[in-house]
Amino acid sequence: MLEKTVNKSGNSGRIYLPVEWIGKRVKIILVEP
Repeated sequence: MLEKTVNKSGNSGRIYLPVEWIGKRVKIILVEP
């Protein structure tokens, strides 16, 4: 499990993940409403 902060990217947000995760399924959970 990773805990990251979403960074601004244009008009949306972005999270950088490990390169080994490319092509894998991930689930993103918002922990702060």
